[in-house]
Amino acid sequence: MNDELPRIADDVNVRRISTLLEAAGRVDRMPERLVENAGLAFIGCYVLGMGFVVEPNEVQEWIAADPRNAEVLFPYLNGEDLNQRPDASASRWVVDFNDWSEERARAYSLPYRRLVDRVKPERQRLKPDGEYALRKPLPERWWQYGEKRPALRKAIADLSEVLVIALVSKTVMPMRVSTGQVFSHMLGVFAIDDYGAQAVLSSTLHRTWAITYGSTLETRVRYTPSDVFETFPLPPSTRRLAAAGRTLECDRREVMLRRNLGLTNLYNLIDDPAVQGDADVARLRSIHVEIDEATVEAYGWSDLRLSHGFHSYRQVERWFISPTDRVETLDRLLLENQRRATASGIGGGRLLTTRPASQTEILFD
Repeated sequence: MNDELPRIADDVNVRRISTLLEAAGRVDRMPERLVENAGLAFIGCYVLGMGFVVEPNEVQEWIAADPRNAEVLFPYLNGEDLNQRPDASASRWVVDFNDWSEERARAYSLPYRRLVDRVKPERQRLKPDGEYALRKPLPERWWQYGEKRPALRKAIADLSEVLVIALVSKTVMPMRVSTGQVFSHMLGVFAIDDYGAQAVLSSTLHRTWAITYGSTLETRVRYTPSDVFETFPLPPSTRRLAAAGRTLECDRREVMLRRNLGLTNLYNLIDDPAVQGDADVARLRSIHVEIDEATVEAYGWSDLRLSHGFHSYRQVERWFISPTDRVETLDRLLLENQRRATASGIGGGRLLTTRPASQTEILFD
């Protein structure tokens, strides 16, 4: 191959072009999972049975009939609610007996009876040979969820708020929500309540990482915590990041509630170049610029000056950093991932240059 030939991807001069016909940087392999990110990101509960789901009016009736029923009834937050409702609240509730015995569950007569009628028959359906159609222990423990996520429950037990993200979305944007509810399997849950971390996970750098290393479903991104978050090299926490994260949370929530906009509809406005002269949109765009600049500063990349505008990546136009900046920041993140992975003994990827990544390695508490 002639190394002197020019290579262009997304109208940008690049060192290499990947098999996806995208810009490739100085690392020739996929990112590694980082030990410091383990135990922070989870997939929500797989309920497995619509009979667990309860409408709000039924919840009120059940609690009125027996106040103890409140102990097993919780808001049920899914990806659609998170992205479409202005307050990102759950539209329905769910029965949750967690890992209880059937005897203990039976003491809550109305919720238990609902599961007997609507969940048990489905869980215990039989194949023609008389065997259960579902794998063990789903038929035997029909009053429990298909996946109860004990590690998630333990990780968020002492937190009043967490960050969550829809696992399939166009926005690729986390939201801060209260604990004390059941998160569906279509949500990624971060056992994090730090505003600095919220800023980083809302940054264009993290969105680029997610779009690149998640999978796609039409124009939407499928966020996989193991492939995206666990490989993402978080920068050190800074006061500037924390301030930017808090500003995003407060200002965005106020706009969503005042204008009755869900997260998806709000970011459709932010990412639309035709939307000009809208003070709320302009404010949120400027907040995201500050978040990106604070994130770059936290990595110690003082030589990097970002430019923002409307740019298309993976067939979707967004308010984004420029293609040149996207290639460079993604390259630096990959180098930092490989540096940390090698330092922890799990790396081994061949680098195409000896230029080191940033030396930052203090993570969010």
